[in-house]
Amino acid sequence: MGPKLVVVGAGGRMGRRIVALAAESKRFEIVGAVDKADHSDMGKDAGVLAGAERLNVPLTSSWPAGAQVAIDFSMPEAAEETVKACAAHKISLVIGTTGLTPDQQESLKSAARTIPIVYSTNMSVGMNVLFNLVGKAAAMLGQDFDIEIVEKHHRFKKDAPSGSALTLAQNICKATDRPCPDSLIHGRHGKEALRKKGEIGMHAVRAGDITGVHDVIYGALGETITFNHTAHSRDTFVWGALRAAQWLQGKPAALYSMADVLGIK
Repeated sequence: MGPKLVVVGAGGRMGRRIVALAAESKRFEIVGAVDKADHSDMGKDAGVLAGAERLNVPLTSSWPAGAQVAIDFSMPEAAEETVKACAAHKISLVIGTTGLTPDQQESLKSAARTIPIVYSTNMSVGMNVLFNLVGKAAAMLGQDFDIEIVEKHHRFKKDAPSGSALTLAQNICKATDRPCPDSLIHGRHGKEALRKKGEIGMHAVRAGDITGVHDVIYGALGETITFNHTAHSRDTFVWGALRAAQWLQGKPAALYSMADVLGIK
């Protein structure tokens, strides 16, 4: 049996998939399933809720004893409490929650001085390869190419633009010496919306049950290059998070990324 795992937000859509696939993998011992105290399924077996085998682990608002690693895909407010709990109990943490405020990100960095943490706005393997490529492409193409980022997600996603879209933009800005976030233009409207040289357009679509689509468009007069990543299901992110949780075992306290987990230079 692998590391002792606690899933935070285990009553939500992502949390249930984490529970189900962690159980299916047989690589973890699931010892806790945490969610907010007023969750309607409080007390029910986390495995049953996830459509998997019975785990004899109830959905609860309290943290279990003996956990070694936690995975959190909850809301920013809940994630802040997760960071505090993991730091207090010396539990390694994988966090994929997006929409963290600057103060919450600072709390994450502070906690990483005492525990190992993997933080990424997107846990998928393919997306992290894309993170690595977009800045290199922008630098090679040069200033004559306009850059636009279009992200599409389901109607229930609260934050916009997505954390992944922001990471794409940040990597492009870093590789091309653009100021960030000052170079970002969030949508366009009006009669005087002509694109300015050097800006990066950011566009968010919210519709139906779209799992996640990101397009990075590089356009010049005469040609266009488009990088696309499409997630077909939430399982893509879950498998990445589980891979990160295993990788964290035995690592020293630090703030890591999925690039570290995947060995991307």
